[in-house]
Amino acid sequence: MEQFLAFEVTKTDNVYARGIVRKKPQALPNKHVAIKVDYSDINYKDALASAKNSGVIRDYPKIPGVDLAGEIIESRSENWQIGQKVLVTGYGLGVSANGGFSQYQQVPEEWLVALPENLTTKEAMIFGTAGFTAALAVTKLEKVIPKNGRVVVTGASGGVGSVAIALLHRLGYTNITAVSRKKADVAWLKDLGATEIVEPEEILPEPIKALNKQRIAAVIDSVGGDLLAGLISQVNYGGSVFLCGNAGGIQLNTTVLPFILRGIKIIGIDSVNVEMPERKATWQFLAHHQPLIEQLHYQEVSLIELDEPIDALLAGTHQGRTIVQMEVK
Repeated sequence: MEQFLAFEVTKTDNVYARGIVRKKPQALPNKHVAIKVDYSDINYKDALASAKNSGVIRDYPKIPGVDLAGEIIESRSENWQIGQKVLVTGYGLGVSANGGFSQYQQVPEEWLVALPENLTTKEAMIFGTAGFTAALAVTKLEKVIPKNGRVVVTGASGGVGSVAIALLHRLGYTNITAVSRKKADVAWLKDLGATEIVEPEEILPEPIKALNKQRIAAVIDSVGGDLLAGLISQVNYGGSVFLCGNAGGIQLNTTVLPFILRGIKIIGIDSVNVEMPERKATWQFLAHHQPLIEQLHYQEVSLIELDEPIDALLAGTHQGRTIVQMEVK
């Protein structure tokens, strides 16, 4: 490969730019592989990484994209062979190292996950980090919350929320509350398995106290901020809250009372540095639930069409998932 296309973010002397560039492959380091990327996808973190002064990327230039899936075309690893299909999510991809918004990428061998047999590279990226994060939360929730417990999913129209709802439904959960402002998504969220759809204001008590009436067994939250604080005050004795994101802010204004008087547990869901055994098991879990992909809303864009979905994510108007195919016609 003499040259390849990549979506690169640059910043010099406070002059910020992003766009398509042509690059040449560098010599492959030891214990690395080179991947011909078939697909990537766009997450909120990718949108932030592509924005000016977000703090996600510390050194420039950088190729964003925290996910990729494709085929090994060169290997300096004893454990990985040319022709193997692989995926990479998290670690430093697209943040401290160049990421998936590229037709070609080099990654360390320890970041690789073999593509599960019943997933294509496209399907793996329809799930992507959003689906991986949702699966991490749901598999932990399933161990502690009964099937008839009320589970509240915030940011329900987003990638993490929509996959979480679909997975919960497939696992037999029968009381799933989706929190979303997007009225156009009501029918879709019900098809995914939500038993009710509410706007944030409808589920928040008035007034919000340190302890409100117990109405919720568990929360899968990708929003944070005041919404999360209001939900915590309603979680049942011994319930759990799974924190997956901060689209509504990083501050959490609450008290210790729900935790010391009701035994509520907050469980942080980190998708970046998951140990490899759990990482592999979670991807196998997603592969087992491959049929739900047909229910997910996703759009497919090419590498040269990234600006619009990135801006939509930053504006909060993005729906479902966006995958990025690398072949530019």
